[in-house]
Amino acid sequence: MNQLLEMYLTFAKVGVMTFGGGYAMLPILQREVVENKHWATEEEIADYFAIGQCTPGVIAVNTATFIGKKYAGNLGGVVTTLGVVTPSIIIITLLAGLITNFADLPVVKSAFAGIRVCVCVLILNSVLKLWKSAVKDRLTLAIFVAVLACSVLFDWSPVVFVLAAGLLGVGLVLVSARKEGKQ
Repeated sequence: MNQLLEMYLTFAKVGVMTFGGGYAMLPILQREVVENKHWATEEEIADYFAIGQCTPGVIAVNTATFIGKKYAGNLGGVVTTLGVVTPSIIIITLLAGLITNFADLPVVKSAFAGIRVCVCVLILNSVLKLWKSAVKDRLTLAIFVAVLACSVLFDWSPVVFVLAAGLLGVGLVLVSARKEGKQ
């Protein structure tokens, strides 16, 4: 029971500390889950983020569910999911009426402009941390460049990119192994 409470509070902390939702939560999730609680490694969290991006729903909620399920089964998944969404539900409920009344004020517009910039920085920070654990050699760099180029050129679903990158990774490893076997 203490473990479930700790999981709930940890993910509630993540939920309350992020304004941007989704991607803005990733660096905070990474810090809490990998660095503070040691519930996952850098590689595992990168995998959770990748799978969370492909599955329906918000990436932070999906990631919280995966981590909770890993450590405490289905109940852990439910607890961590509730933890990460509870602060948002409370905050959105409180702000819903206020935003509509004050959204046109210059100070409110300026605040949201600043928050958007902050969210971009948080996402960039998350990308840099993921880069360290994901791009380790020429093969993974090649996959990165290929997916980046395709994502810029084509408006495809993230699922397509993840599946293609996985298949490309398997293919490149098989080709590399075949070349090493011939030498």
